[in-house]
Formats: sequence, structure tokens, C-alpha cells
Amino acid sequence: MRRDAAVIALMVALAASSMPAAAALLTLGEPERQEALRTGERSVTSEVFGEEWRIVHGSGESVTVFTPFHRLALAARHAAFKKEPLKPQDQARLLEELKDRLVFWVDLHGPREDFARHLRPRLLAGTREIEPSLVQNDRTALRRRNGSYLARCQYAFPTKDLSGTARVTLVVRDAEGQAVARFPIDLSRMR
Repeated sequence: MRRDAAVIALMVALAASSMPAAAALLTLGEPERQEALRTGERSVTSEVFGEEWRIVHGSGESVTVFTPFHRLALAARHAAFKKEPLKPQDQARLLEELKDRLVFWVDLHGPREDFARHLRPRLLAGTREIEPSLVQNDRTALRRRNGSYLARCQYAFPTKDLSGTARVTLVVRDAEGQAVARFPIDLSRMR
């Protein structure tokens, strides 16, 4: 009887740990850090790892949100593929890189090789427009088979005015101020 209760408790804990939390973790305590490491290590058998943090438009444009949890889980996944542990100093470095920042990797399509050069991202949180702390637009987009171009851009925004349950919109505008992409992001669906 006791063993059955222990097995049930273990199954409930494993199921709960594999489900997304009710809020993005913008800072990690030790329990969250350990859970991110376990999530990454266990994900080597999963082909769908990362879907929780990725938003894809029907056109194929996408954004991947890098929370501290996601970044640490991804690093643990890569280390597990190599059959190596993720060293504590590497964990600390990764988390320091994301301290007080939310990072977005954005894939955008355009008509010319240099279309992304002057793109300007903004994060809309309610009525506030948050300026990026980092903008890295792809200066020379990759030519695709269909004749269009794919630019891979990276943007970082400060988290001081964001909560892990925020609903935000990443808007990317061209040099004339016209929106070229909009990504609604619900941080409560991510860890």
C-alpha cells in the first residue's frame, strides 16, 4: 500500500514537472534551476522540445523567446546530447547573460537581401512601449528557394517592467515605421 502511494506521488510529480508553469520564470532560484536542468536532460528523447517558447506565423516567420529557464534547459539538452554534464560555471554564465533581460530570436522574410538592416523592434506591454536593450538585425539575409530572403534577428528587452504572466506583443517595424511583423506572446504559457 505504501509503495503504491509512493509510485503515485512520483507519477504526479513527474507529470507536473513536464507541464509548463503558469508564468515565465524571469529569474531562477535553485529549485527552478534544477528543474530546468532536468527538463533539458530529459528532452533528448523528445522531438518537440522548445515548442513552449516558439511562436510561428502561417507565413513561416517565427519568434523564439529565451527565458532563463529555456536557456538553461537548452544548454542542458545540448550537454546531454554530448553525454557531458553542464558545468556550474557555464550555468552561472548563461544565467548572467540573461539577467534582467528577455531575449527573442526572430526569423523574418523579406524581398531583398538587406531588408532587415534597419528594422526596429518594440515590445508592447499594455499601453507601454518598451525599447530594446539589444538589436542585432541580420544585415545580409539568406536567399530562399522561392526567391525571398530569410533574416535571423536577435532582440533583447529589459524585464524590470514585466511580469512572468504578462501578455506582450513584439512588433518589428521598418525604417518608415510600418509594422512588418507582430508576434503576440503570452508569457504565462512559458517557463
